[in-house]
Amino acid sequence: MLLAGIAILVVGAATLAGFGIRRGDLPGKALVGEARDASLTLDLPSAVADVAVSEARVPGRPILLIDPGHGGHDPGSKSVSGAVEEKALTLALSTELRVLLVARGRVRVAMTRLDDRYVALEQRADIARRLGARLFVSIHMDHAPNPLARGVTVYSLADVASDADAARFAAAENKLATPLSSEPEGSVRAMLSDLALRDQMEDSAALAERIVRHAAGPVLLRPRPHQFAAFHVLRRTDIPAVLVEAGYISNVDDEAALMTPQGRAPLVLALAQAIEADLATRR
Repeated sequence: MLLAGIAILVVGAATLAGFGIRRGDLPGKALVGEARDASLTLDLPSAVADVAVSEARVPGRPILLIDPGHGGHDPGSKSVSGAVEEKALTLALSTELRVLLVARGRVRVAMTRLDDRYVALEQRADIARRLGARLFVSIHMDHAPNPLARGVTVYSLADVASDADAARFAAAENKLATPLSSEPEGSVRAMLSDLALRDQMEDSAALAERIVRHAAGPVLLRPRPHQFAAFHVLRRTDIPAVLVEAGYISNVDDEAALMTPQGRAPLVLALAQAIEADLATRR
């Protein structure tokens, strides 16, 4: 979706040899804060076809990739009333977050999907890597047998899950993923990868804690809102990444809040503020 006064990066057709760049008739340098109509077309593999990146007020700001969970033939959970599926709510909240961040103009923003389509886990992570995104935020809705369970949970990457529920959730999300690595354990490449993963985990945990701090008060959180688990989609992005469970659609009150833009607005604002603050430290 094109927004007035916002430059869009259109990610185009696939090539087999990495990035091919075709630069159009771009205007001269814009003044700080000035909106200019311009585009840059990147030839990338099909996993990132048609991904639009909205520009910030100041050129060159880091890219956030928002990942609306599920989509297409993967509907996710159904709400307690049966009125809506998870995939529709994740897209609605993600779109509202994107619109708010674009309006604030401090970061560049892209989404793994803009409509009701299926995107595989590996494709979602591949989009982040090939766009050069600096943060990855995946949006989901929680579901539990206990109808009283409520509140937001933020997951960051870890080798060991914080509890049995987090482990089961990660296993369910990971079931369609391919193996993470073919490197023999103890190889130099494997050890370097492990060191990079430690940094990724620490930065992801810091982002999760920042989200929790911004959300506390305006947003109902779980008693232990920051959880850890080995989510493949977070690990494969190779950047700080979190998975946000925006509430329990198995709970009547959470469902009612998540069904409306007004009910989603406090979490959307908290996410936007936390993301901007985090990216401001990663220039």
